[in-house]
Amino acid sequence: MSERAASPGGGFWDELDGRERTALRDAGRPRTYRPRAPLCYQGDDSDHIIVIEAGWAKVVSSSPDGHAVVLAVRGPGDLVCESAVLGRRERSATVQALGELRALLVPASRFTAFLDAHPRVWMLVSGTFVRRLDDAGRRVQAHVSAQGARRLAILLAGLAELSARQAPAGAGGEIAIGPPLSQEELGSWMDASRETVARALAVLRDAGLVRTGRRRITVLDPAGLRAYADTPDG
Repeated sequence: MSERAASPGGGFWDELDGRERTALRDAGRPRTYRPRAPLCYQGDDSDHIIVIEAGWAKVVSSSPDGHAVVLAVRGPGDLVCESAVLGRRERSATVQALGELRALLVPASRFTAFLDAHPRVWMLVSGTFVRRLDDAGRRVQAHVSAQGARRLAILLAGLAELSARQAPAGAGGEIAIGPPLSQEELGSWMDASRETVARALAVLRDAGLVRTGRRRITVLDPAGLRAYADTPDG
């Protein structure tokens, strides 16, 4: 992981100082995951946390009947598989690599010892929980207040902001969405069918807001997409 300075709104790793990063590295071990490999399983006992170094993962919750719902994506610098460890309970979701992923894996006992030795980081972890609860609340609000293309625009605008922290915008200001999500995965995340996602993407393409390819979406006009997302349905 890079030693770049912490950045406002960045991931967990970005908020650590150099001493904290060194101590956390010493507590863990590097690990590489292949595409679609699980970082942790829903229902398993909690025995480790992971900090993503490079690559993207999705957080998925499955119901007893096998229906899976995408809850979130996590990227470079993010802390994952941590809530169950700190809450001493079974994992509530599966975290799965979307592509090749490099990470730092830290056993649960070593992570809690690291937190005890670095009390400031406890506040960073608490802040991560709060932001994720806020994100979940905004998702519920979007499901209630928006439909079709606007609901997708809300999701893509958020993903564009997340992706912009990892890679610079293009010469024309366009932002490539980092997480390689399929239309089916986007539909699961926004509680819509694949067909609804396809129609919504067509609307956004026709408006000149996005360009699409296989598991690839580029936001051509980030400000325009955000404005579209923030405009109530008529």
